[in-house]
Amino acid sequence: MPWTYDPTNIFARILRGEIPNKTVMETPHTLVFHDIRHLAPVHVLVIPKGAYVSLDHFAAEASGDEIVDFHRTLAKVCAMLDLSGPEGFRGITNAGHHGMQEVPHYHLHILGGRVLGRLVEPA
Repeated sequence: MPWTYDPTNIFARILRGEIPNKTVMETPHTLVFHDIRHLAPVHVLVIPKGAYVSLDHFAAEASGDEIVDFHRTLAKVCAMLDLSGPEGFRGITNAGHHGMQEVPHYHLHILGGRVLGRLVEPA
């Protein structure tokens, strides 16, 4: 599948400093910030700084350093936000039209702080 990255998407603009955000953590390859449309007491977005459209694009083309940094940053943020314990959290990523992706920049939603219910209702 060809991935076409749109450099005018909102997350690209956040990464360039054109739009402010409430940063939780930033590393050389990853930015974590609070979602402005929070759906749980804790709702942050984890995004790579590289131009990746979706999880499969990131998995196929990101460097090893980018992949490790993304996942280690995710783990640090979950620990920092008290999500790593038995209460847990939900990680959600959407890809493409069927996945209801709204922003064409790979991002992982981390939600926690309450029971979240079913992810997808049975068909």
